[in-house]
Amino acid sequence: MELPTFLPLAGALLPVVLMCSALLLSLAGSSSAELLWKRFGLLSWGALLCALATLAWPAFYPATGSSPQSAWLAVTTLGAWMAALVQLLGTVIAAFSSRYLQGERGQARYVAAFAGVLASVHLLLLANHWLVLIAAWAMIGAALRHLLCFYPDRPFALLAAHKKRLADRLADAVLLVAAALAWWEVGSGTFSDLWQHVAQMGATVPLQLSALCLVLAVILRTALFPAHGWLIQVMEAPTPVSALLHAGVVNLGGYVLIHFAPLLEAASAARWLLVAFGLATALLAGQVMLTRVSIKVRLAWSTVAQMGFMALECALGLYTLAALHLIGHSLYKAHTFLAASTVVQHSKLQMMRGHAAYSPASLMSAPVLAFACIALVQSVVMGESWPWWWSGLLALAWAPLLWLALPQAGTLRTAASGVIAGLAMVTGLAAAASLAHALPFGVHDAPDDLAGIVTLAGMAAMYLFLLTLQLRPQALAAWRRWSYAGFYVDEFYTRLALRLWPTRWTPATPAAHVPTMIGAVPQAATK
Repeated sequence: MELPTFLPLAGALLPVVLMCSALLLSLAGSSSAELLWKRFGLLSWGALLCALATLAWPAFYPATGSSPQSAWLAVTTLGAWMAALVQLLGTVIAAFSSRYLQGERGQARYVAAFAGVLASVHLLLLANHWLVLIAAWAMIGAALRHLLCFYPDRPFALLAAHKKRLADRLADAVLLVAAALAWWEVGSGTFSDLWQHVAQMGATVPLQLSALCLVLAVILRTALFPAHGWLIQVMEAPTPVSALLHAGVVNLGGYVLIHFAPLLEAASAARWLLVAFGLATALLAGQVMLTRVSIKVRLAWSTVAQMGFMALECALGLYTLAALHLIGHSLYKAHTFLAASTVVQHSKLQMMRGHAAYSPASLMSAPVLAFACIALVQSVVMGESWPWWWSGLLALAWAPLLWLALPQAGTLRTAASGVIAGLAMVTGLAAAASLAHALPFGVHDAPDDLAGIVTLAGMAAMYLFLLTLQLRPQALAAWRRWSYAGFYVDEFYTRLALRLWPTRWTPATPAAHVPTMIGAVPQAATK
């Protein structure tokens, strides 16, 4: 390879080397916890600088041609964005962990697993071969299990790790089938050869089956329904583990889907399968989230819903928006989990304000006003835009910003200011999304109008459900019981998992944390 092509690939590999060094250092010596975290911090900052340098490389060498790659590894624009994001969040979460775990035993084991997760994520982001992708994803799961089981006396944490391991093994199996089918058809395991073959020959039957297996693997690893329960139960792990998991690990499935866009665009069956699972996950998890009280559990259900929504964006061919969603969700969830301790203050303020009933007129008109704001912004924005049905979907999502409380005496001015503030927020969000849509992620959208209309209809049904919940809550009393139980999907999955892969755990000690959620077959913890 030429020197300018080799340098970014070598620079992109440096975070892998540095995180592997952190892993070995944490396992090799008997250093104090303070020295251990200091070493990791220095190596993590070095890895972050390398990731940022790789991201900035095209700005200094814009005429280097195609992306730097070899038969096994490749640097892509989106991969560079993700590497910088994950390493940034990893550095921040590690600094939080050093304070959060003060006085805890097993910090060396924690640092080793943490570094192993980051190193494996960087390797996955560089994968240009099926074997590298499969190996890196498997190593992420193996390292993550040590973080999930940091407190070995918490049975629900062990249950979550066991269910995660089963989902990972199933995902590995179908991913191996996908790789075998594609390799047999293309004659090579390199992704660049696969893209070239699809561009010239289209998606033949083996490649269609390969795409279906790939989607199934992503469903299992990205915590979509029905394999979502482990993500809810990892609340028993330390809070920084939840932040890392929700901020840069579970959403790697979205990156893989975007990376395989050339194959998905030619495999309509795989895209419709992704639409079905993504839409069902987004709708059901969104409903369950409304019934939760625990902030961490509510955030976990929110992540499940967001993963379904991200899968939908990929299935609809809106890869740029999926990349934006991936980055924004990672930053938001990392901040929210690390700041979870402030929820008590926010809850008290909310209780002092009380909950006012909303005006039926505002509930009905909010989507129309939101759509008008989005359409106005789109009409003045230059460059590529998203389809009209996506504007309708965003209008449904942002409509609650325009909901107004029932009018009371002397509140006309307050209502007017509320409308103006809501319109300003919707307009600002639409403008921000339009500007961010122009960021150079190196992906090209291929919207599917029929799938988009189906998705819009599903989201409209969800909005009607929210209207019913606001106007006639007593009519949904039975739904509340089902929704609070997660529609009993995870109970079925848990029993099936323990039947397929039985296991035995040490009973929890009296000092162990008492789980704050129900419905995860607690008998399994005492087998």
